[in-house]
Amino acid sequence: MEQNQAWNEISAARCTWCGNKMMLEQDSIESNLILARTHMQRGHFTDAIALLRRCNRQNRHVLYEQLLAQCQYEIYVAEPPRASNVLPWPEQIDDVFAGASGLPEIRADQLNARTLAAGIQYHGALIVRGLLTESKASEMAAGVRRTLDSCGEWHQKGQPAFESPWYWRLPLSEECELAQARFWVEGACGVWTVDSPRMLFDLTETLGQVGVIDAIAGYFGERPLLSVGKSTLRCVPSTIRVADWHQDGAFMGGDIRSVNVWLSLSHCGEDASGLEVLPRRLPRVLPTGTHGANFEWSVGPGMVELAGEGMSTVSPVFAPGDAMLFDHYFLHRTGIPEAIAKDRYAIESWFFAPSAYPQQQLPLWL
Repeated sequence: MEQNQAWNEISAARCTWCGNKMMLEQDSIESNLILARTHMQRGHFTDAIALLRRCNRQNRHVLYEQLLAQCQYEIYVAEPPRASNVLPWPEQIDDVFAGASGLPEIRADQLNARTLAAGIQYHGALIVRGLLTESKASEMAAGVRRTLDSCGEWHQKGQPAFESPWYWRLPLSEECELAQARFWVEGACGVWTVDSPRMLFDLTETLGQVGVIDAIAGYFGERPLLSVGKSTLRCVPSTIRVADWHQDGAFMGGDIRSVNVWLSLSHCGEDASGLEVLPRRLPRVLPTGTHGANFEWSVGPGMVELAGEGMSTVSPVFAPGDAMLFDHYFLHRTGIPEAIAKDRYAIESWFFAPSAYPQQQLPLWL
């Protein structure tokens, strides 16, 4: 009896301690959120962002992640991007990949502003092998899957009845033209990265840790911004059978500075879709809607052949964690191998320079 009574007292004490701990944690979360909102109201967005990132690193919470995504957007609603670099661009560099056959490839520890600039400016793109570990890529692929599933639930249940740490739509004004593209993306097996604050946090933290953001900043000569509408979590189904050639400059214009980090999260290019590309630098946006093109925005196969000048297109094979970095002039399409049988998981993240940001895009502060 005494032993049972002692055990009950210990259990009660533990429950009290756990309850008090949870209350203290909740109070701390609410206090941090109030402080972050106060920073935002005063226009101190960078202070709010730093606070929310620090808090989420210490104690991950969905409310931190949602407010962080909102703050990263609202900082540029309050003050749109403006030029911070008046120097001529791109800076003249040597081709460190001179003589390379096909697209240049490097290891993750070789990625820097110099290799990035040479890959894009001389060859059209740069492949980075092992940018993420395979385990990290698999973890992020699972996050993409959960985000897509949560997005599907949102459409079934409606926003008022739906709560998820994986899918939360960034509030945009009804007049925002870009918001209409959200439905098109979600109808094509994708979700804007910003609409999954959890994945946005994971992705930006990871790309910062592996040196991608620093390399892009060095290449631009200024701190990059992440695009709302061009950064997407994707699962391309194994049933895909048609894809169209395009340059993203056809949608955004040519007079910009961009880098797309196309990150493979699963094996692709053999039994899952990858990318088919023209492995050369093109200095301009090609005519669209001609030479057998299926759409006004796409590049026809005849134009691809003319642009290649005898060069064949290629479809690289990617392992989980591999990446391809390119800009808005790069000619590419979804690759569809003959043996396609699996879905492909990937994330594309478009970065722009504040001094040459496409007007129709919405930026996120990094």
